[in-house]
Amino acid sequence: MPGAPKFDDARSQPALGGGSPQRIAAVLTCFNRRQQTLDCLVALRVAVAKTSLSLQIIVVDDGSTDGTAAALRAQDPEITVIESGGDLFWNRGMHRGMAEAMQRPINHVLWLNDDTLLAPDALQRLLAESQAIESALGRPTIMVGATCGSDGQLTYGGSASAGKWRCLSYHRVWHASKPVACEVMNGNCVLLPANLVKQVGNLDPVFEHAMGDTDYALRARRAGFGVHVASGFVGRCANNPVHGTYSDTSLPWATRWRKVMDRKGLPWRSWFHFTRRHGGWLWPLYFAWPYCQLLVSGVFAKRSGSTGAN
Repeated sequence: MPGAPKFDDARSQPALGGGSPQRIAAVLTCFNRRQQTLDCLVALRVAVAKTSLSLQIIVVDDGSTDGTAAALRAQDPEITVIESGGDLFWNRGMHRGMAEAMQRPINHVLWLNDDTLLAPDALQRLLAESQAIESALGRPTIMVGATCGSDGQLTYGGSASAGKWRCLSYHRVWHASKPVACEVMNGNCVLLPANLVKQVGNLDPVFEHAMGDTDYALRARRAGFGVHVASGFVGRCANNPVHGTYSDTSLPWATRWRKVMDRKGLPWRSWFHFTRRHGGWLWPLYFAWPYCQLLVSGVFAKRSGSTGAN
């Protein structure tokens, strides 16, 4: 498990006594989605205003060229904007933002995707259910906020394993009116208690883009903490489209292979680390399986004389 950086846990800070509001640090990463990022933060502030939380915002701008960083500072001079050269992507950007948050005296960290629009009561519900579960179980839990698309259908949230022999395959779990235990999560909206982060540590920067959120949930469970999906939906976030990805069977096979090895696909280094860490003794099989599937599909496409292109 990656080492945990120093974390100034606000629960041990005398300054929070006497009814002082609890502090939450919202961590986001962004790239060239200026208006979407600004809208996300407006919705976040509305949600925070319905709680007694004191908000700090940390945004990692991963090389935006559309003026995002300047717009963020203009919107709120107190936002911490960390600018990078465009090589961090989601996981390493969030790792950078988390490292900053973990040096502050706070009670909670909120992961938030900049394409997620929180409902006004989102943080109220996340906090209430987190505290209720911690009280019942006697240990902190990660609270995952499920999101829906414009059609009201579940898009992101928490998932459970498909079974013993498919331990790295997951299916979504969710309930409209009660929190549900899960094993892994999407990082679109995640509430982390500071004392949990103090023990689990930061996201692992070994992952190039994706998988860091899934890895974090599995590490937290291994450390004895819970992971739960909050009831209902905490906001809206559209599904990422399959079109143009390595899963898009309309693309030529060679294009799909390049995309699967891309950072936003299933890059072999990240997948190697993930399967070796969480796949048990069958990890080599789990590692090879998706690439073998894609290779086989290419062979069949070649035999049928089809390129897979429209």
